[in-house]
Amino acid sequence: MAETIVSGMAGRYATALFELADEAGAIDAVKADLDRFSALMAESADLERLVKSPVFTAEEQLHAVGAILDKAEISGLAGNFVKLVAQNRRLFALPGMIADFTALVAARRGEITAKVTVASSLNDEQFASLKDMLAQKTGKDVQLDVTVDPSILGGLIVKLGSRMVDASLKTKLNSIRYAMKEVR
Repeated sequence: MAETIVSGMAGRYATALFELADEAGAIDAVKADLDRFSALMAESADLERLVKSPVFTAEEQLHAVGAILDKAEISGLAGNFVKLVAQNRRLFALPGMIADFTALVAARRGEITAKVTVASSLNDEQFASLKDMLAQKTGKDVQLDVTVDPSILGGLIVKLGSRMVDASLKTKLNSIRYAMKEVR
């Protein structure tokens, strides 16, 4: 866990949850529940607004989040954690807390996450090939977080920890444009 540094308020909450889940032997269950809650936030603009808006009182947020957790059948440590965060008026930081918790779980498992930006969706073969290549380079199990951004025109951008490889067509064209200006 020394490789992954989580900091700030979100990191403190995530670390506390991670330690509780570890003691209870429920890291995987808590991660699954938090992943489901993240998916719900991504699907619902109303839930995202509830989480991020300071307009709602702690009681309103707690009541609404409680109903959502019941409907999604998220309980136990993850459910209690989300309710505690709402009660403490920290719901706006929940996405960061979930990301930090996920980073702590990945560090425990010896996994790393590569953020990959591509111009168009990868097929299964391309996904597997990229994952295998990154695993060979790092010697670790690599999870891919793929984002599609047509503005890069082609190629890909890979961010792995503090390293970034930008092999996008947009960057190459900008480099050529810059080089052409220098020639004049």
